[in-house]
Amino acid sequence: MASFTSSLALFILVAIIGAGDAGNVTFDGRSLIIDGQHKILFSGSIHYPRSTPQMWPHLIGKAKSGGIDVIDTYVFWNIHEPQQGKFDFSGRRDIVRFIKVIQAHGLYVCLRIGPFIQGEWSYGGLPFWLHNVPGIVFRTDNEPFKYHMKRYAQMIVKLMKSENLYASQGGPIILSQIENEYGMVARAFKQEGKSYVKWAAKLAVELDTGVPWVMCKQDDAPDPLINACNGRQCGETFRGPNSPSKPPVWTENWTSFYQTFGEEPLKRSAEDIAFQVALFIAKNGSFVNYYMYHGGTNFGRNASQFVITSYYDQAPLDEYGLLRQPKWGHLKELHAVVKLCEKPLLSGLRSTTSLGKLQTAFVFGKNAELCAAFLMNQDKIYSTVHFLNSSYTLSPNSISILPDCKNVDFNTAKVNAQYTTRTREPRQKLSSPHMWEEYTETIPSFSETTIRSEYLLEHMNTTQDTSDYLWQVFRFQQPELAESILKVNHIGHVLHAFVNGKLIGSMHGAFKAQRFLLEKNMSLVNGTNSIALLSVMVGLPNSGAHLERRVGGSRSVKIWNGKQSLYFHKYAWGYQVGLHGENVHVYTDDGAATVQWKQYTGSKSQPLTWYKASFDTPKGNDPVALNLGSMGKGEAWVNGQSIGRYWVSFHTTKGSPSQIWYHVPRSFLNPNSNLLVILEEEKEGNPLGITIDTVSVTEVCGHVSSSHPPPVVSSKRRSHNQTEHPHLKYRYDRRPKVQLQCPYGKKISKVLFASFGSPKGNCWRHSIGSCHSPNSLAVVQKACLRKSRCSVAVWSKTFGGDSCPHTVKSLLVHAQCS
Repeated sequence: MASFTSSLALFILVAIIGAGDAGNVTFDGRSLIIDGQHKILFSGSIHYPRSTPQMWPHLIGKAKSGGIDVIDTYVFWNIHEPQQGKFDFSGRRDIVRFIKVIQAHGLYVCLRIGPFIQGEWSYGGLPFWLHNVPGIVFRTDNEPFKYHMKRYAQMIVKLMKSENLYASQGGPIILSQIENEYGMVARAFKQEGKSYVKWAAKLAVELDTGVPWVMCKQDDAPDPLINACNGRQCGETFRGPNSPSKPPVWTENWTSFYQTFGEEPLKRSAEDIAFQVALFIAKNGSFVNYYMYHGGTNFGRNASQFVITSYYDQAPLDEYGLLRQPKWGHLKELHAVVKLCEKPLLSGLRSTTSLGKLQTAFVFGKNAELCAAFLMNQDKIYSTVHFLNSSYTLSPNSISILPDCKNVDFNTAKVNAQYTTRTREPRQKLSSPHMWEEYTETIPSFSETTIRSEYLLEHMNTTQDTSDYLWQVFRFQQPELAESILKVNHIGHVLHAFVNGKLIGSMHGAFKAQRFLLEKNMSLVNGTNSIALLSVMVGLPNSGAHLERRVGGSRSVKIWNGKQSLYFHKYAWGYQVGLHGENVHVYTDDGAATVQWKQYTGSKSQPLTWYKASFDTPKGNDPVALNLGSMGKGEAWVNGQSIGRYWVSFHTTKGSPSQIWYHVPRSFLNPNSNLLVILEEEKEGNPLGITIDTVSVTEVCGHVSSSHPPPVVSSKRRSHNQTEHPHLKYRYDRRPKVQLQCPYGKKISKVLFASFGSPKGNCWRHSIGSCHSPNSLAVVQKACLRKSRCSVAVWSKTFGGDSCPHTVKSLLVHAQCS
């Protein structure tokens, strides 16, 4: 093992020395210029704390294979300086290690320092202690904020310089960002906002990194900073650089969108992404960053308010790092074809010609030998156009790319890439009561609370972001038995109400409607009555002006006894921050030993129960996930590491949870006897339904017609065969193809469906159409069975002849990997 480790370290060292060294970086009105060469660059956002160091090489390697040139990441202030002056760059926080892994793969880095980042990250990445600085106002011309922002930015830049990571030092960082989407809040700060933007730009320049800086969504970014676009449609909406000396840059091309608890996922097709990227490039764009290329996981309590634990699972690399097809493959083809056009694209000559009412040709290059064209059809129907003495049929809402101004090598609306199915397989069921122990939280009494106030305290100021939970307790005398109504106006996210130790009800808000009124009947006893309110935050806010003023928690409490309302917002209140189990770290081996566990009983009488079990790590290398579909709301830990909040009971409008499976990175696991601890807030949660699952791609499918362009790799081969006489193999290579590939270690074990002709349906619902070659299955089986990858040309000769002439043929193949 020692020998292997030493060899691996040597390999990484050699790779770092020989790859990813950018050199001098400047820019002009066309693009970034690296070591004197103009570059068209494709970038992908991968956030180091949303994955693990063990995952980083695989994620970055897959990004590179997908045609990515640059890895983009925020720098997360609140995880690096959780307490003022105390810094942490360990484990998932090791940004230097992350950048060096990128460098080892020969890729560049875009470092978005912020320090405000938003990013659906708790408090927008700002550490909560910043909120307590006297006189501070975030993100404006405010001296206390500017002092801390400058100190932090200087610290990060100094760290990068100490490791020689800037391109000016031979490192991979070619671009940096200061602030983030300030244009969204600038109006709230008026003149102070304008002066703050100038100050931030001046700070960036004075940091002297030797690489360019950008400001996104900042149309008036001061020179020399580059203003950049964020959004789904920057190909259409970006008005361009605010100076002719700046290149068009797209810092966030949203590959899907973040999801909140209670909402359905917002998906975005590969075709739509490719169209917007192609249009941005056609309009002289030279830098496109996919946000996210890999989203990953919001471990612990890092997600902002109501944001689910899985982050951008619909990105080209899913939450687990698996290829999301066809998105990954379609964009890979796009990147490859744009690189084929790079010389004419960067020649400095572009013309735009109308080919029809909704059809446009963007032509680049100096002459016929150096020529590339982008033919756009914005109509909803097919359109036939004439371009340079040739006729082309353009798909609806598409851009066709011609690297030589003659042959269509890529069409944004025609997907050559395969489609895949992601399967989750239960490997261990935790269904026996004997596998579980439980510990129930005690509802605190007023005398047990540690903080006292005559007023209702605000949630975030009181907890200081050390816990999602805040107990608010008061007691009062009741002269007789009574049926009353408790009414609580709440701005937090969830509220559980207990009267004399018993739950009387719970309520929660939603991402778009966070205020709510809890109104519950209750029975009061003769004498002292205790009311305990558990205020729960599901992440801190992460955006908007005056973030330092945001509040949460109970705003007013009153009891209606049938005759009058008794108000308790000015009263003797007791507070306890966090749950007892949290405070003793009951989710760790040492902490678990400090409380009295009992055998699981299945009793549903009380919420706020901790459950503890042990499980063995599934064999193999497939990603691992906890199926928490039987639970309600809470948080889960494996071997002391939080895998994030879960909220299965909050259903979408379609009646399903926003997230059931929760990623457990294999680096969190022991070979066996892994400690699983669940905090369940609700009574209905049932741990006996939890399973330990693995996630894998088990089925692949391709659906390609004879009107598709051939795979882009054939275009590269064509450039080496221009002087050869066409022959059968070359003609075969220039045909559209169905290309299938199983994940590493798996092979095609069965062809579930194959039809050449006019198959009906799509990859997952299909049937034979009116035109079908009887040889379809046999041909595909011969080409694909027991192989990890295969390719079948969409060509009548492949299938022994044309059984239905004058019909546009397609090939649909659905196969199983094992």
